[in-house]
Amino acid sequence: MSQSQTKKWPLALFALGVVYGDIGTSPLYALRACLQGRFEPGNELTILGPVSLMIWSLTIIVSVKYLLLLTRVDNQGEGGVFALYALLRSARVQMTKRGVLILSLITLAGAALLYGDGTITPAISVLSAVEGLEFISPAIKQTWVVPVVSALILCGLFLLQKHGTVRIGVGFGPVMLLWFVVLALLGAMHISDYPAVFKAFSPSYGWLYLWHEGRESLHIMGTVLLAVTGCEALYADIGHFGRDAMNRSWFLVAYPALVLNYLGQGAFLLAHPTQENFDHPFYSMVPHGLLIPVVILATLATIIASQGIITGVFSLTQQAVQLGFLPRLKIVHTSADMRGHVYLPQINFLLMAVCLALVLSFRQSSALASAYGLSVSSDMILSSVLLFLVMRRVWLWPLWKAAIPTAIFLSIECGYWLGSLSKVFHGAWIPLVITAVLWVVMKTWRDGRAVLMKRVVRGTVPVSHLVEELTHGKIARVPGIGVFLTSAVDGLPLVLLHHLKHNRVLHQTAVLLTVRFEEEPYVGDAARMEVVDLDPTFFRVILRYGFAESPEVMRDLTKALDAKGVKKQNDISFYQSRELLLSDGPSKMAQWRKKLFILLSRIARPATGYFNLPTWRVIELGIQLEL
Repeated sequence: MSQSQTKKWPLALFALGVVYGDIGTSPLYALRACLQGRFEPGNELTILGPVSLMIWSLTIIVSVKYLLLLTRVDNQGEGGVFALYALLRSARVQMTKRGVLILSLITLAGAALLYGDGTITPAISVLSAVEGLEFISPAIKQTWVVPVVSALILCGLFLLQKHGTVRIGVGFGPVMLLWFVVLALLGAMHISDYPAVFKAFSPSYGWLYLWHEGRESLHIMGTVLLAVTGCEALYADIGHFGRDAMNRSWFLVAYPALVLNYLGQGAFLLAHPTQENFDHPFYSMVPHGLLIPVVILATLATIIASQGIITGVFSLTQQAVQLGFLPRLKIVHTSADMRGHVYLPQINFLLMAVCLALVLSFRQSSALASAYGLSVSSDMILSSVLLFLVMRRVWLWPLWKAAIPTAIFLSIECGYWLGSLSKVFHGAWIPLVITAVLWVVMKTWRDGRAVLMKRVVRGTVPVSHLVEELTHGKIARVPGIGVFLTSAVDGLPLVLLHHLKHNRVLHQTAVLLTVRFEEEPYVGDAARMEVVDLDPTFFRVILRYGFAESPEVMRDLTKALDAKGVKKQNDISFYQSRELLLSDGPSKMAQWRKKLFILLSRIARPATGYFNLPTWRVIELGIQLEL
């Protein structure tokens, strides 16, 4: 076996823990949710139908759509909704202005929906695992023990996030491997209870069951969705693990273990059709002597599942900030060796607050299952639409070839969505509200930045005016290096003009610094920096980074100045503007959106802080602007 091959197996083990934690814990609650209120002893179809639907959902949606197709749609190795957005916006794909707007709206919706998923996944996963305590001690049923213990576990999980995924996730792979082995063994040991359960491999049982349920079939599809949650986070993790490692861990471990477990649950219920078993099929088929270790293992698995979605939300937020969809937030890089491992304190706190509120409000995973699914199914539909666009515009597939798989995916996902929509008044409104709020925030921030940029550009002065004054010695020069941050790549920034107006001097070396985040994950070293000579001692430096990169502004600025022979770089002063925004300007944004944008601007991290520039060298100048 080659060295590259041996490295892929540990990576596949790590991917098993991080990528498939969410979908791997679905057996705890998925079939239970499908059977809730449908106790019909002797009716084989009511068991084989849901099991068949789950098996084929795992096959078509996870195996085919995400792992065989979507994982091929990577942008320089990166996946996720923003990677798709950047790929479709690339030079190779020509789009109209209206098309760009529609694509941006779809991307914003997809990102916002993933946040909704990120708040519910930890809550329902941990609750479903801790409910195993009710089988160990039935006396704790209908008490606050389960929600309180779940809340404490979630608090500990979120408080550990600042230490980074690498430190707390060393054992993720082995624990999840053990979990999938247990899933497979539990399923295999009960299949013999009712060997006819293998008939669930026929999709006809799924269709017959939906026909049998009539109006309730949509509700059934909304609960079947619980078996395939975590797909969007799966796609976003391509950049961390690669397609090969993710396929190995899925097809060799996760997929067969999940199928065996659902078959085992179905066989157990058909052989032992009691109300108690229907209420919680997973823990009912666990031998009593193994309940405690299985509950502990399930709790660890759900913590890992929660960690996966939390990490995904952190990465998504970093990309959203750098693409201009969200204001700059504090981002802590938790690993010096591995890319993409970040911690965002503000997002972590908000996720923890919402998760705790959900756990203490719903108290049971079966109740919270009603709130789960709408954001996931909506995200799936949007990813299918984007996949179709990629097939047509990037892969250049003919219409019929792109339409066939898309139609199959959408027919199933629309069933999920309609089924989840029927649960709006039972809790499904929660992810809808979260999605709507985040969509408005991201759209307002993006539109507000565009308005502000136009306002700044209108107030800029051509560089030639200052160069002419420097040439004729009209501006006094003082020792040192002055670096003026600007978002524009031409003209003189307002912060420089205000500095000259108040101080009437300019540093011996002056630099206009622009940091740009491109609509691609990574920028090569050759395109990293651009230095323009405006005058022998006056330069414009443009640094470019991909949306998945961590900007190293000080390092790259130093390289640029070295290339120009600028010495004594320990005497640098950075100047940035602090805009005082007013809402009574002429822009067409609604007044309430202007006020929201101003509020977001106040909580945004200053550029110098976001780029980790030395604070003792930063000078801020206040500038008043009207939106």
